[in-house]
Amino acid sequence: MSYADQLTEKDLIQMYRWLVLIRAFEDRVCELWAKAGIMELPHGSQGQEAIAVGACYGLRREDQVLPSLRTRGAFFVKGIPTRVQMAGMFNKRTGAAEGRTSSHHMGDAGRGVLVGSGIIGASITVGVGAALAFRLQRKDHLVVNFFGDGAAQRGDFHEGLNFAGVFKLPVIFVLENNGFAEMTPVSKHFAGPDFACRAEGYGFPGIRLDGNDVLAVYDAVQTAAARARAGEGPTLLECVTYRQRGHCENNPIATCREMSEVEAWRARDPIARMRNDLLQRGIITGEHVATVDAEVGAEIEDAIAFAEESLPPAVDDLCKDVYAAESSELVVGRRS
Repeated sequence: MSYADQLTEKDLIQMYRWLVLIRAFEDRVCELWAKAGIMELPHGSQGQEAIAVGACYGLRREDQVLPSLRTRGAFFVKGIPTRVQMAGMFNKRTGAAEGRTSSHHMGDAGRGVLVGSGIIGASITVGVGAALAFRLQRKDHLVVNFFGDGAAQRGDFHEGLNFAGVFKLPVIFVLENNGFAEMTPVSKHFAGPDFACRAEGYGFPGIRLDGNDVLAVYDAVQTAAARARAGEGPTLLECVTYRQRGHCENNPIATCREMSEVEAWRARDPIARMRNDLLQRGIITGEHVATVDAEVGAEIEDAIAFAEESLPPAVDDLCKDVYAAESSELVVGRRS
């Protein structure tokens, strides 16, 4: 029996709601940017929601997530409220980063989201370091490290996977293969059969799976989590998906894609896929679908109102948490 088979109807409905909320949030943020309602340039994850939900749904609060550019959905599942996320988009002090950084790089360690890096791929080694800390502390927590196919071409990827493999660290590498590194198709930057096979060179399993199937992602991550908690080391999961928008909102998708390809992938949309499955199984009804849409819409509009009413960060706080406080006990160097 798979881990997905053990999910209750309540679990499945909650997972479906997360998918709907993430998509609606991303769509609304794109609309706000187009109307100059927010300053932050959105890098949407529309089409990739099943990876965030499937990977994070079964995690413990103490497990840490290292996000990439398009894993804002993981923040929802890990417990960061919609209001807080929207305030971050508006650069308000009520956001998780208190308005002092973009929402892509925000974190909340108490809820299990570590602050990553603005450099693509650099968060891979940060996540490996967090996994090493868990090992040294003898805790059975783990790290889920998200990154894209472009990041897999950087040295951070190879260094991180090698170190994690050598020391059998509790980390799950979730590679979101959406077919493009910014605007470069995978075929133009990678000659291998798949990314998953790279794990073999570092001594641990690599699995390629359907990243638009939320239950397949959930099952694969839970299997990898059991392995990690048992001290058996890392796993690389290549989740094949598709980004339904351009790299960012000032890069229209039609400038770098064939629209026939886009439409073909939209027919495999992860939200419609799960909705149809739940409808066919009688777990939800059309009325329930409408109720979820209405509730999610109200939640997002409430978050927008909250963000608009919130204050921006104070000028005196701009360098807060950037530099450590001076201490007379700090010794830079000492002569023997």
